[in-house]
Order: sequence, then C-alpha cells, then structure tokens
Amino acid sequence: MTTHLLFDFFGTLVDYSPERCDREYPRTRSFLDGLGLTMSADELAAGWEESWYPFEERSQLDHREFSMIDVGTVFLRSMLGREPDPAVTRELMDVYIGEWDAGVTYLDGLTRWLEKLAGDYRLAIVSNVHEAYLVPSHLEKMGLKNRFDAVILSVEVGWRKPHPEIYATALQTLGAQADQAVFVGDTHSADFLGPERAGIKSFLIDPHDRAGVPKARRLNTIFDLSTRLT
Repeated sequence: MTTHLLFDFFGTLVDYSPERCDREYPRTRSFLDGLGLTMSADELAAGWEESWYPFEERSQLDHREFSMIDVGTVFLRSMLGREPDPAVTRELMDVYIGEWDAGVTYLDGLTRWLEKLAGDYRLAIVSNVHEAYLVPSHLEKMGLKNRFDAVILSVEVGWRKPHPEIYATALQTLGAQADQAVFVGDTHSADFLGPERAGIKSFLIDPHDRAGVPKARRLNTIFDLSTRLT
C-alpha cells in the first residue's frame, strides 16, 4: 500500500530554465565589477561554464554532488588569480543564484493539489540541487513548508540521483519501506530508473513520450498522478 509520495522538485513541482547562460545577470556582473572583474554577459557565461563543467563531468561519472560554493571558488580563483575570500564567494553565489532563481515559476493549482494529497499521504522532496536553501525557500514562498515531512537534497546527502544512497536516505528519514513509496519526477535516469532500481514504484512526467516508459507509468502533467494512485 502506498503511504509516501516522493517528488523531484525542479521541473516537477516548479517550472524553470535549466540553462545558466540564458540571461544577462546584471547584478552578478555589477558585483564582479566591484571586485575589479569587469566582464560582459558572454564573458561571464564562458568563465562560469569553464569552472562548472569539470564538476559536472565528474558527477555524471560517479554521482557525487558538488555545491555552488565549490564552483564559485574555482571561478573566482581563476578570475582573480588568487584564493578568494570565502565570504566574498558566498556573497557572489547568493547574488548569482538570486538572478538564476528568477526563472523559476509556480504551477497553477499546485499548492491546493498538494494540500489535498497531504491528507492521505506523507510527502517528501528528493532533489538534485547545488544549494541547500533553494528548495526550502521556494516551499516557504509557496506556503508548502509544513506540507512535506522531509526534504532530501543531493548537496546535503553528498550523492545525486540516480545514486542509490539518496533514495535510501529519503526512505530512512521517512521511516518507510521502498514498497510503501512512489516517486514522481521529470528526468528518466534520476526520477524513474534510479528509484525503480531502489524498489520504488515510479512515474515519469513525459508528455511527448520521449523516454519510452510504460504507458501506465507516464504522466502528461504532475496532476495526472491523482488518477494513478487510486
């Protein structure tokens, strides 16, 4: 019997632009200018990607997670030619994340829908994220902070989906068995194959059927889940 619902966050409970280089980042560039690092939006994008991709490539291989501070430190070290002040790195990342976060939008009707589900199930979020405060801050804005029994974040666990440790951590935190849980997300490997290997029944949001998962496990929207739980 299903008693726990585990949700991915970005792309599942909120919409967002996954691209980090699709905006001008004026506040970030202004902050950098104050450090003597005057650069265009294209130069910022190029420098950030050069710092980001080695971390991402390693994570794709072993699923160890990295933080925004990790990347920001490498970025500033490269740009400044010296070890950056940790407080300055933290401030830069907060400014950068704030501008990236402006691309996150909320789904109409989601809050009411989740509140209804919370009457019948224990809810949790299991999200790959590079900054720990991002998901909780959105839950606060959405009025959903108290609706979730657990928020499991890869940057805190140290492993990202689809590594089995993050699903095991979620189940252990909830005090649930794998066969009591359902996982819902929008990424085939992280949100379908990974939890399925961990023994968790999974549903994939895939309106165009790109992943080829069984029809009974494919959702057009997150709201379709309601009809699959009966």
